[in-house]
Amino acid sequence: MSEYNEADSLRSLIRLLQQVEGTRVTLIGDVMLDRYHHGYSNNLNSTAPVPVLRVTNSEESPGAAAHIARGLFSLGLNVDFYSSVGDDDEGDVIIETLSSEGIQTDGIIRVPDRKTLTKIRFYGSRENLLDQSQVLLQADRGPLEDLDPSISESLTNSAFSSLSSSQALVISDYDKGVISELGSHKLIESAKKLGIPCIVDPKLTGLSRSTGADIVIFGMRGLELQKRRLMTDSLDEAASHLIETYSWGALLVLGGVNGVTLHSSDGTKVYFPCRADAPRQQIGLNDAAATALAAALGNGLNIVDAAAFSAAACECVLSAKASQEFVDSDTLQLWLEELSWKLRISDR
Repeated sequence: MSEYNEADSLRSLIRLLQQVEGTRVTLIGDVMLDRYHHGYSNNLNSTAPVPVLRVTNSEESPGAAAHIARGLFSLGLNVDFYSSVGDDDEGDVIIETLSSEGIQTDGIIRVPDRKTLTKIRFYGSRENLLDQSQVLLQADRGPLEDLDPSISESLTNSAFSSLSSSQALVISDYDKGVISELGSHKLIESAKKLGIPCIVDPKLTGLSRSTGADIVIFGMRGLELQKRRLMTDSLDEAASHLIETYSWGALLVLGGVNGVTLHSSDGTKVYFPCRADAPRQQIGLNDAAATALAAALGNGLNIVDAAAFSAAACECVLSAKASQEFVDSDTLQLWLEELSWKLRISDR
């Protein structure tokens, strides 16, 4: 692997944003609805030691794989998106929001008598400290039964058919049934034969479904859990073990305010420190990284520049408000240009 040159990389990434439009990506994975409630939490309940939240406003937006679809579309990419939702109000919101933004939803299957996974987060702060809001509670609501395997098979076959006209494959696995072991292996194998980069954001309990991927995304906490499970002496050793075990080309570890680290199958490691001026939250980091990797690798950039692009996307998310963590092209370009300017100033 060639030595990383940040100045050259930033120039390549800025050019990428100007040339990426029209790239086609096949995306398959689980979706959810993210619902946010914001308010003041000035008091405790008189009968239990819990904060009382006075809700001032609420918001909701499509999350998980749907969030990646929105990111890809915002960068100007064409998205062939395959997933499923329940036949409920939450499923309607996901499909209607994506459709209103111009994203094709023909590949999303509505499943009768099924609940759409919904993550509900409550944010609160004292009334005179609005900039210091924090998560008070998260509640998950969704289906109790497994997704019918025939639906997963149908989605996989549809995604398989779109690969020949795609420049990248993204698999976003929350272990909710859209991605099966057989289906993921079929898609990854086909992508490799076609020379299409495959990016996987896996569930830690289903790592075998990511076998053979070109690059896999982990949060730092996930790698720390794997280190304890594998009983290795260091995180680097754990990363190397996972890469070898599952035949990954690389592992991208997202550390939030601690930066991003790329571990490659050839043993090299590249660290990208976090340059976000005022980190505020971490929701959506994995989705931002998957979006950036697909755009970069799908346009022929090398793995290090793709990782640098992901690091920049994550920094944009870290600086966003909790319910506005969506990465768009304008924000990302401004951030890359600012990083390039700061680098030029520091070299003087």
